[in-house]
Amino acid sequence: MTTVQLTGSSAPPAPAPPAQAPERRRRLGGVTRAEVGTLFAALAGSLALDWLLYERLLPLSGAQGFLGAWYLLFLGFSYLLGAFQWPRPVVRERLVTLVAWSAGLLLAVLIVEQLGFLTLRGLQAAQHANFFTQTMLRTSATSPITSGGALHAVVGSLEQIGLATLFAVPLGLAAAVFMSEVGGRTARPVRTIVEAMTALPSIVAGLFVLGVVILTLGMGASGFAASLALTVMMMPIVTRAAEVVIRLVPGTLREASYALGGSQWRTVWNVVLPTARPGLATAVILGMARGIGETSPVLLTAGFTSAMNDDPFSGHQVSLPLYIWDYVRQPYPEMVSRGFAAALTLMVLVLVLFVTARLIGGRRPGELSRRQRRRLARQAAGR
Repeated sequence: MTTVQLTGSSAPPAPAPPAQAPERRRRLGGVTRAEVGTLFAALAGSLALDWLLYERLLPLSGAQGFLGAWYLLFLGFSYLLGAFQWPRPVVRERLVTLVAWSAGLLLAVLIVEQLGFLTLRGLQAAQHANFFTQTMLRTSATSPITSGGALHAVVGSLEQIGLATLFAVPLGLAAAVFMSEVGGRTARPVRTIVEAMTALPSIVAGLFVLGVVILTLGMGASGFAASLALTVMMMPIVTRAAEVVIRLVPGTLREASYALGGSQWRTVWNVVLPTARPGLATAVILGMARGIGETSPVLLTAGFTSAMNDDPFSGHQVSLPLYIWDYVRQPYPEMVSRGFAAALTLMVLVLVLFVTARLIGGRRPGELSRRQRRRLARQAAGR
């Protein structure tokens, strides 16, 4: 048997790995040149075909129909041009994205158009200081724009919405806590009633207060009666929004409170409601924004007056929506200008309410504000 011994020899070197191309960063968002080119090609092609159909082939007319047909043709062209370049799921995804963007753009255009229209029509009266400092008691329909104002309507709106908030918020929060925390067999009927009240026409709320409070109980038309009608409109909004916010509170916080020996009432009062405080504030302000713009309940329950009435429990009291409704129907340009100025004032009030809701409710449930974090830091430093 022969043994072969290899000495002085080494293993052959391993082959070098093939050269790899340098890694390239992949873009997960943004718009490519192909998408931009497809977009402009679809816009141009759909516009040309729409013009050909409206002006040469079909007996069609009207700007609204022209724009609607252009939009539908634009979506069709976008889908066809995309189908030649990308897979079908990608084409559908980009078509849905295009519809969402166009809907958002349309909504923004409508809001800007309304703001611009009210500003142009109402600035003639709103630029004078007397509009916010005077009433219409000594002003006739033919008086100049420098006489009279809407001070009594602003005061009436603030008092009525203040009383309605005082009535609607405790009832709405209590109903939301009952449906989300207590539950039981009666929670479902209560939720059904609240959802039905959300879609309740405002004129029905005004008729209810008119029939029960004014005609049956003998109370005259006043700001208090109007606030009761606004309460009927605001309460379901506050209840539904508050219930959603309370349900967002983590269940682990409730379990921790129960583990420490807290009762259900103390858990709701000391844990659930403070955690959901920003969202509850948003629910309250959204309800106020809904009630401050109602016209028909106030028309049936508050009456109308041109004088200042700062007592909501006695006498007729006008509000901004009722002021607008009465003055824009007048055949005099000065009165119409005052109505549009009041509409601009009302829109500013609603905008302030929604911005306040956004600032207060921008935090997640349980997230501390800057003031709370600074207070906790001072307490920790003091220890």
